[in-house]
Amino acid sequence: MIRIVAGESAAPQRKRAIEAFLAIGLVLLIAVGAVVASTISRNTDAQAATPEPTPAAELKLGYFGNLTHAPALVGLKQGILARNLGSTKLSTETFNAGPAAIEALNAGAIDATYIGPNPAINSFVKSRGESISVIAGAAAGGAQLVVKPDITSAADLRGKTLASPQLGGTQDVALRAWLSGQGYKTNVDGSGDVAINPTENAQTLKLFQDGKLDGAWLPEPWASRLVLTAGAHVLVDEKDLWDGSASGKPGEFPTTILIVNRKFAAAHPETVKALLKGHTESVAWLNNTPVAEKSAAINAALQESAGAALPADVLDRSLQNVVFTVDPLAGTYPKLLKDGVEAGTTKQADISGLFELRALNEVLAAGSAGQHISAAGLGQD
Repeated sequence: MIRIVAGESAAPQRKRAIEAFLAIGLVLLIAVGAVVASTISRNTDAQAATPEPTPAAELKLGYFGNLTHAPALVGLKQGILARNLGSTKLSTETFNAGPAAIEALNAGAIDATYIGPNPAINSFVKSRGESISVIAGAAAGGAQLVVKPDITSAADLRGKTLASPQLGGTQDVALRAWLSGQGYKTNVDGSGDVAINPTENAQTLKLFQDGKLDGAWLPEPWASRLVLTAGAHVLVDEKDLWDGSASGKPGEFPTTILIVNRKFAAAHPETVKALLKGHTESVAWLNNTPVAEKSAAINAALQESAGAALPADVLDRSLQNVVFTVDPLAGTYPKLLKDGVEAGTTKQADISGLFELRALNEVLAAGSAGQHISAAGLGQD
């Protein structure tokens, strides 16, 4: 406070008051300047400590030797993925089912992978959103429960033994959820009203032929192989369980998607975008190529990755059941999560943030299709 002493004139008093206020203002200005300078210094130091995103020297990609992974199969065989990645080296690893691929992704053995949706959901939930992002769809449909000829209804399954590719995989969850809806109890240890034995697909075919399995919920081409070469018949076609209310596309459900390790994506966004360019080109090639040429390319890739080509009738039947699409059908994921919870292979959680589709939509916008893929409120698009 400025005191006015009796007897002083008003002018000197006003002068001293102004000088005091100016001094106080100068002190405050210096203090604010110091804070701003300190903040700028910290931000500059933080920026210097954070490396700028760069193209990756190598991209390690996972996929399965299944027809539902055809975008990967032809993308690799035709050189589409490698060409779009440019100077980034492309290396690959094959898996039988999703949980094993997720383990490799989380361990850093691979950077991205084609996979079914349920293992991706499970990884996202377990890591509280830190592990993976769904960046595109790859295939929809193409999964069936095929069984022995004498099994003609759900009522015939009590006490039977069925197979799925791997515990917690997309077909495993679908099988357990469907059985639960039929009133059957299943346990992850294989016990219950219906026994479920997670088994590699090739081994499932042999066990079924040997009479040691009563059926299996399988992706293509394995469902078709059991039907056409082992005498199985279709008890449930999964497409009949999806009415389109979630995806807007009746009969379509996600079978294969493309995911990426989040740390890799943050460090190498341009590499991820290059991968997506190759992926969208592979899907377009599958959808626009004559059947005979497409079948030959897929079979050549399967011969290389899985060790065996498919009989023509198996390949034809399989292709009729699968839709190749870059849309991951995000609207179906709340149900997929619910099925996983009911199956006992995942926990209830918020899956907001699971999708990162901005790079995909940038790639699509640069093309001629004019397509925009929605994250259905579960991430960025």
